[in-house]
Amino acid sequence: MKLNINQWSEEDRPREKLMRLGADVLSDAELLAILIGSGSTRETAVELMKRVLSDCGNNLNSLGKMSIEELCKYNGVGEAKAITILAACELGKRRQMEKAEERKKIKTSADIYNYMHPKMQDLDTEESWVMLMNQNYRLIKAVRISHGGITETLVDIRIIIKEALLCNATVVALCHNHPSGSINPSKEDDRLTTRLDEACKTMRLYLLDHVIVTDGSYYSYHDMGRI
Repeated sequence: MKLNINQWSEEDRPREKLMRLGADVLSDAELLAILIGSGSTRETAVELMKRVLSDCGNNLNSLGKMSIEELCKYNGVGEAKAITILAACELGKRRQMEKAEERKKIKTSADIYNYMHPKMQDLDTEESWVMLMNQNYRLIKAVRISHGGITETLVDIRIIIKEALLCNATVVALCHNHPSGSINPSKEDDRLTTRLDEACKTMRLYLLDHVIVTDGSYYSYHDMGRI
């Protein structure tokens, strides 16, 4: 008896496989099968796409040149599925033509301030953000890790380290705002900076800076020689 995809073991189903292992481990046929959703009474979506690809010499460029009418000749491929396949091929072609977005370089306290100030200038409560960079100081992402009080917000150093490790960052910068307008660090700010610096060294991460942002000015632990 022939099994449909829903009857396959979970580790072999394309959708579950992608969620578990990532898109890059799936074959072209499996990725296309996810797009079309189902095959026919005679073959699964994966088998159908294997057959279509085989007729194209297993070449996605050749698949993208097929017409809707040509694709619809395959049992199990209707207009909607044919359009989906060609739309995916066109998106792949356009992506190839796009220039990769260059990540912003964050290397100084001024870079941190200029990036974070627009996000913080109108806040009436305190927020803390971590900026995560690669070894070339290119920004991978900036993540808000806490928000809350008028005078302080709790920061969990474990969250900072976790975020850095998950995105393979090697450089870390902490930034928070003072709604009061004072750029002077508090004793808790000092303790947090010391603890974070120690944690980063333990995990072989480089703490670039801890910057306190106000609307128009900032305080940098690095520039003040405190990191």
